[in-house]
Amino acid sequence: MSRLGAMDAGIRALWRSPRVAGSALTVWCHAGDNLMLHKALSLAVAGDIVVMNTQGGGNSGFGELLATSAMKMGVAAVIVDGTVRDAEGLEAMALPVYARGLCPNGCNKDGPGEVGAIVACGGVAVRPGDVVIADRDGVTVVPLEDAAQVAQLAAEQIAREEKRLAEIARGVLTRLEIDDLLRKLKVIE
Repeated sequence: MSRLGAMDAGIRALWRSPRVAGSALTVWCHAGDNLMLHKALSLAVAGDIVVMNTQGGGNSGFGELLATSAMKMGVAAVIVDGTVRDAEGLEAMALPVYARGLCPNGCNKDGPGEVGAIVACGGVAVRPGDVVIADRDGVTVVPLEDAAQVAQLAAEQIAREEKRLAEIARGVLTRLEIDDLLRKLKVIE
């Protein structure tokens, strides 16, 4: 994915939650409104990750009440490009929630909005069904049609990193090929 697909650093875990992966259930809500989030939750299936854009409004469209419903439905996580509320309650129920921040203000249920459309979240276009992976480092979105290839590439990267960690454990603290690369780039001789 050419090191693309990660949401910007403004989308952060609300609490120290576990790594989650699931299928994107996308929601777009008008600023200060969460009507379509209610509809989206009625369509959720176990394992879905709700990915919501709230147009940066100052009101929080997601909190403890909707989280309680989401948990009962089996939603794996909620990711909001906007704010959420009821942080203590969300952490107590152990629902992984990622957002730009907290705001105690509630919101309206007037619409408009969409469920199941492409939404922008953290600077990434997210389509319904895309694979979403989230942990303490952030949130990454993999287009569904690329998931198998990305999984293979990720496994190869993990193997390379494990090899490098073993080298470091043996005392090889710097990568010898770095000087070769710098010579090739004519930075050093």
